[in-house]
Amino acid sequence: MEAAPFIRGCAFTGTSSVPYPRADPADTRIPRDTWHTAQLPVGVRLEIVGEADAVDVAYATATEDLGYRGDGAGRTFSLWRGGKLVDEEKAELGEGRVRLALGGWPGDERAIVYLPEGMKPTIKSLSGVGGRIETAPADQPRWIAYGDSVAEGWAASGPAYAWPAVAGRQQRLDVVNMGYAGAARGEVASAEQIAGLDAAVITITHGTNCWTRTPHSVDMMLAAVAAFIDVVRQGHPDTPVVVVSPVIRPDAEMTPNRFGATLGDLRRAMEAEAAERDVVVISGAELIGPEHLADGIHPNDEGHRILAEVIGAEVAKAVATAS
Repeated sequence: MEAAPFIRGCAFTGTSSVPYPRADPADTRIPRDTWHTAQLPVGVRLEIVGEADAVDVAYATATEDLGYRGDGAGRTFSLWRGGKLVDEEKAELGEGRVRLALGGWPGDERAIVYLPEGMKPTIKSLSGVGGRIETAPADQPRWIAYGDSVAEGWAASGPAYAWPAVAGRQQRLDVVNMGYAGAARGEVASAEQIAGLDAAVITITHGTNCWTRTPHSVDMMLAAVAAFIDVVRQGHPDTPVVVVSPVIRPDAEMTPNRFGATLGDLRRAMEAEAAERDVVVISGAELIGPEHLADGIHPNDEGHRILAEVIGAEVAKAVATAS
């Protein structure tokens, strides 16, 4: 069966070289570092229903170089159903095929297949084994999750454990991951892309890269947050928006950047500016602790689980209130 109807989490039209882009390939204004990471199909997945015993997935992968994230970027296809990991198979470089057990659940129970994202896969086809498979109904509210490397899933042990993926499963949301590692400083071009997408709810969870990678002063942060939210609102005047300031980063909390702003300063600026607008604001300062950081910057699996629980609950509440 053709793969395209089963693909979820991809809001932009692909190209011959980037089949599942997470930013608009035609928008030349986005920074190079944003486009570099947007070429990874983070959060892109297959969603299936049916009574088959298993599903065969034919694919092709483009690389084995997973960079800083290593295996956490994804080397396997993993199938989840009913909130549980049912089966997992390693992906090979180049063309291949995996068979994933569907676990004997009732046919209408949605199965989610997470991809080996870091290997840049292209899904060629799907077929049921021992019964039928169909595309899962496209009936879940779409959630646009904008952010930085934490939203992209660094340093979870696999794509299925990134907090947006966990929250998406728990809250039954169609999550589109627009987390850009090393980037996502609240660029207006990204805000305009979000403004042009259909969405039932939007989260904005950047800020860490405004401390050091592209340093911001407090005034710059105030202006950037205001502009980002205002541009998003131009396309989504009534859509619920949840803003989450950066999670803890011990080396940055009280360390001034070149403009004299600490991460704590930038976090408070983000929260203050967002609070002036019609959005839900969550302070990231105490959502997780240092013990939940795998490398002093990015959450481990437990940290991602906590973020999914707290932020996911607010996202679901926002969707329910707006319905």
